[in-house]
Amino acid sequence: MYTFHGDHDAPLYIGKSIHIRRRVMDHLCTPDEARLAAMTRRFSFVRTAGDIGAQLLEAQQVKLQQPLFNKRLRRNRRLCTITLERGELHIRNVHDAGDAATYGLFPSRYAAIEMLRDLADDHLLCYGELGIEKVTSGRPCFRHALRRCVGVCCDKESKEDHRQRLLTALIDRHVQAWPYTGAIGIVERTEDMQQIHVVRNWSYLGSADNKNAAKRLAKPTPWFDRDGYKILVRPLLSNGCELVDLSL
Repeated sequence: MYTFHGDHDAPLYIGKSIHIRRRVMDHLCTPDEARLAAMTRRFSFVRTAGDIGAQLLEAQQVKLQQPLFNKRLRRNRRLCTITLERGELHIRNVHDAGDAATYGLFPSRYAAIEMLRDLADDHLLCYGELGIEKVTSGRPCFRHALRRCVGVCCDKESKEDHRQRLLTALIDRHVQAWPYTGAIGIVERTEDMQQIHVVRNWSYLGSADNKNAAKRLAKPTPWFDRDGYKILVRPLLSNGCELVDLSL
């Protein structure tokens, strides 16, 4: 990952490349980037063990430093997750979930609600109890009249039974969404360097240079958002990378 610095060492542009010298010369020789070249006072770079690490570091630093000439990646597009806390369902920013059990990763609150609607349809769950719709306490919801809800809204099913059925549905969907038992590491190597990028439930927890250090990473990085998700999902789904199981 490389950085163009201007006056007072302010970051002007952050990028990544396999061939840094060639890429920097492209910037300096392109007429459209003449202003960038004129403002540049210093250039720096950070080595990574592979392209995934470079992309993750680029996305992180663009969001943290907000360089003048970067347009892409600057906005932090937060991800949402579903949590069950003391029996109550919540849709939270993934970084606000704390130690609560999380189920799924979604690009928006709307996407999480749509998934809950699908679960409700498949498992006869109540929209009111899920917080999707407002219902009058003690009265059956509209879906109950259509036999699409067992009846927790009108005391025909206990809240605990409904909660257990919801938990089972979430676990089933969770297993489908994240096909591993816990955290896994994406391994990248060069002749003198190794990085393990730790992922759990599609959230990036950070990178480490050995397996023991990777196992100690437990929480999503503060900057991780939809851009980071897109960087990780492609190599994982294509089986185009070396993986190590960090749950063992």
